Amino acid sequence: MKYLITGLGNIGDEYRNTRHNIGFIVLDALAQQAKVEFEPGRLASVAKMKFRGRTLILIKPSTYMNLSGKSVKYWLNQEKIPIENSLTILDDISLPTGKFRMKMKGGDGSHNGLTNIIEHLKTIEFPRLRIGIGDDFARGYQSDYVLGKWTKEEEKIMIPRIKIATDIVKSFVTIGSGLTMTNFNNK
Repeated sequence: MKYLITGLGNIGDEYRNTRHNIGFIVLDALAQQAKVEFEPGRLASVAKMKFRGRTLILIKPSTYMNLSGKSVKYWLNQEKIPIENSLTILDDISLPTGKFRMKMKGGDGSHNGLTNIIEHLKTIEFPRLRIGIGDDFARGYQSDYVLGKWTKEEEKIMIPRIKIATDIVKSFVTIGSGLTMTNFNNK
């Protein structure tokens, strides 16, 4: 069984370890655990890993956040993966820092990467894992906040949460979305 795991983020050193790149950070941790490396692919950096008899295609879109849908659609088609076997990992300012919320469908929550994926897939019905980054910014400074680096206090919260996020991915591909949501949402 094959799964497409997409981590949302922006390419380039200036975006490394920013709040908006939490999807890339989680995928890097998964790849490190599996001892696989990302390689340049069409519209994304790609790594393939095995976990309990499943094949996970990990992609970090190289299209920048706001155009992520093109990459997701291409890799779903390329690997012939049904949409229900995909998981998109992204940041969420409406959740407290480090909180998780997995959903099987829903709107874009004003997240431009998710908006673009919905546009390309022509559906809101696909699994996503939202990871809270908080909303500690002044009105009008959302972009600066999400593209900003983690503070030392946030790192203390987030570093252990990255491991939990990788556990959520592994749970999703082995026991499914229902039990995974029960076990991890809002924890």
